[in-house]
Amino acid sequence: MTRPSRTYYALTVDSTGTGSLSLRDAVSRRELLRAGGLGCLGLALPSLIRAAPAVPRPATASFGRAKSCLLIFLTGGPPQHETFDPKPDAPQEIRGPLKDIPTSVPGLHFGELLPHTARVADRLAVIRSMTTDINSHSTSGYWMLTGYPHETKAESQPPAPGDWPSIASVVGALKPSTRSPFSAAALPEIIHNNPNITWPGQDGGFMGHTWNPFVLKCDPAAPKFSIDGMTLPPEVSDVRLDGRANLLREVDRHFVKAARSDTVSSLDRVQQRAFDVLQSATTRAAFELEREPAALRDKYGRHKFGQSVLLARRLIEAGVRLVQVNWPREPGDTTAGNPLWDTHQNNAGRLKDVLCPQFDGAFAALIRDLESRGLLDETLVVVMGEFGRTPKINPAGGRDHWGHVFSVALAGAGIGGGQVIGASDRIGGYPADRTLRPHDLSATIFHLLGLSPDGEFFDALSRPRRLSDGTAIRELV
Repeated sequence: MTRPSRTYYALTVDSTGTGSLSLRDAVSRRELLRAGGLGCLGLALPSLIRAAPAVPRPATASFGRAKSCLLIFLTGGPPQHETFDPKPDAPQEIRGPLKDIPTSVPGLHFGELLPHTARVADRLAVIRSMTTDINSHSTSGYWMLTGYPHETKAESQPPAPGDWPSIASVVGALKPSTRSPFSAAALPEIIHNNPNITWPGQDGGFMGHTWNPFVLKCDPAAPKFSIDGMTLPPEVSDVRLDGRANLLREVDRHFVKAARSDTVSSLDRVQQRAFDVLQSATTRAAFELEREPAALRDKYGRHKFGQSVLLARRLIEAGVRLVQVNWPREPGDTTAGNPLWDTHQNNAGRLKDVLCPQFDGAFAALIRDLESRGLLDETLVVVMGEFGRTPKINPAGGRDHWGHVFSVALAGAGIGGGQVIGASDRIGGYPADRTLRPHDLSATIFHLLGLSPDGEFFDALSRPRRLSDGTAIRELV
């Protein structure tokens, strides 16, 4: 079978170290610099960068329909039974003590702890047959966050230089923002296992650390909220900042010619991004949550998660291409038996008292807020975790790790709302119809953002790498 002809962007470097962009469909030099093109995907400049789209634009109206993506990651593994896939007819030890409620879509029911989400169900598409068959947080999460399975199913795998880049990294690299100094951001913190082991699949992997998403470690619910490095010192005016930036660029231009390396190229790009953020009034203003009406902030919830979702919406408005909101840790929970959504103990109580009320209010407020601003049709919203929970409730009243089937919810970007894709079996234990895997989800995200899942870029050894091995989910595209 003949492979379709491919179009690549190539950066060529002459003997002086000056780069030039060639080939048809090439972006402007300004756009390349904004994308970090001179960082060459974290490689040395003499390497070749060939960045997708690498196949002809798919002939579907949905391709590129999303201008941005807001990804909500419910770290720990939310239970499908009490959220998007209740089983009211299952035995008590399966369905649990909580009931189901009708939604705005006739015949569709959610868990009783999601009343606000139930009212916007007509804007949502729910996948009930996602599976990884992996019961480990970090490696099942790796597959969800990158679209590629880890080489092992073991738990607590640390990040490694050869890891596949995260979806956020790929989108930031190959679909750079034209309006914001950074293209992909993650907040309010990175994801880690107890006691404090960072997950793989959250960074640029083999693309290089300069393509890591811009991590904003913060608490937007805190009084006088601010982020280090996002505000100018009182003694530094905008004019003075411009002068410092220009001087640094001039020094770098001469220095990099004499000592070009991965480290130098990466440093140059990181410094440039830092100055760009400080020089962008729109980006700085995005962090000023006090600009929002108090009533709206209340709807999102005056807690770390809710205000993080609101901040994510503001960053999307400011032009950031992809914003990932990770469910935040609670103080001291690294020694707890049910941190985050990892409800090994007291599943029903933890959901009722903490988890579902925060998620339900913030998520429904986000959907309505985006819709009222005319942003929902151009913003893809994805809600997912690394896996689901066991069908049977354990003796501690909790549910344990379960990668065999779980739910994902999507909205926006022209996705048809009020639909359910796939199904789990009668106890919510395994897929019963339309089995889907994380690479199908990543292919869908890329497609809707205007990146062909079949597109290729080249790694440090000049090997072609496909954006995704999955197939975009037909019901969504």
